[in-house]
Amino acid sequence: MSDVALRMEHIYKKFRKGEMYDSLRDLVPALTGRLFRNREPNVRDDREFWALRDISFEVRKGEAFGIIGANGAGKSTTLKILSRVMKPTKGHMIVHGRLSALIEVTAGFHQDLTGRENIFLHGTILGMTKREIRSKLDQIIAFSGIEEFIDTPVKRYSSGMYARLGFSVAAHVDPEVLIVDEVLSVGDWLFQRRCIERMREVIRGGATVLFVSHNLKTISEFCDRCLLIERGRTVMSGPAQEVVSAYLQQSQTVPDDESASGTAITSKITKVRNQHGECARFRSGEKAWIDVEVTAHARCAQFAVVLYITNDNDEIFETSTERLGHDSFTLEAGEVLTCTFVVHLNVNTGIYHPSIMVWRHATQSGYDQRMAAATIYVSSEQDVTGILHCFPKLVEKAIRPASEENCVVTSRHSARGKE
Repeated sequence: MSDVALRMEHIYKKFRKGEMYDSLRDLVPALTGRLFRNREPNVRDDREFWALRDISFEVRKGEAFGIIGANGAGKSTTLKILSRVMKPTKGHMIVHGRLSALIEVTAGFHQDLTGRENIFLHGTILGMTKREIRSKLDQIIAFSGIEEFIDTPVKRYSSGMYARLGFSVAAHVDPEVLIVDEVLSVGDWLFQRRCIERMREVIRGGATVLFVSHNLKTISEFCDRCLLIERGRTVMSGPAQEVVSAYLQQSQTVPDDESASGTAITSKITKVRNQHGECARFRSGEKAWIDVEVTAHARCAQFAVVLYITNDNDEIFETSTERLGHDSFTLEAGEVLTCTFVVHLNVNTGIYHPSIMVWRHATQSGYDQRMAAATIYVSSEQDVTGILHCFPKLVEKAIRPASEENCVVTSRHSARGKE
């Protein structure tokens, strides 16, 4: 018996950007053309585009498989084809076993029904029997954490409550194949942790799980293998750590636009490396070397090179050659400055972007700036939250009975309170 849970073979998916027919004269030829045209997948007109081109992969039973790529790469289209929300234009797929998709966790909810009633409705849509839903009803309600409002119409729910209930129902389907698309970020942090633990239980239970996420930490933690998609095409497939590293390395590439630049100076990060060489994955607390190159196209005087690091939302660190005690630089046309910053990455797990700027403090003006000039992924073995990593340790712990003296003091304070 085959150990393959699902397979996609040479899948193509074509969309049409939109059609408008102002008259019957335009509509009839268009319909006729569709009936008699038999185009190959690589042939298109101006209104057609291929969301997927020749996507092939297979996932074994009990395996966790990830799909990553930039926005618009075709990840969600792939999952919608697998979950039979849409059909491929060409190619075929095979799915062995009961499939459940966590793609849009609240799809199928009825606004006027209560949370309890929507559990039965949504569970039925996901393929559960009424008996299954009844047997798991208490678990679903407890997992969602909205017991107090379960008999309230969902139209009065907040978006977080809505998402909690939808995920809770979908997470208790107990499928043989589970498709997950960016839904582990619903709710608050505590609920997210609960969702992640639930996914671990599903994987330990032997289910096949297909993840799509921009959270590379989640992909690295959960998945054995991974697929990288770019513009609807397969770029790389293999062990998750290797594919994630390749994706991060790819995002470090910065276009060399010096020849097209009209500025007096251009800058770039040429390499990010650890003690072993160029890389894009670091451990929290590890030392990183960031190589910078600045090229002058005209004379530029008294400038500093600024290095700053951002995450997806904020600037979390900044330094400069002047702040590190070096004199300002002056370059003549055609000269190139190279320098290397060394930093300790005492940050928590996440994706970070080293960026650079060429700045003249005397005039408070910049010559050049390269935002997100590189991308790195930092991972931590400790389960901590926040941006900064302080590497906490618990060195002492003790349990002792309360002393009589403390009991007396407590009773005195209580008596004063009553007075």
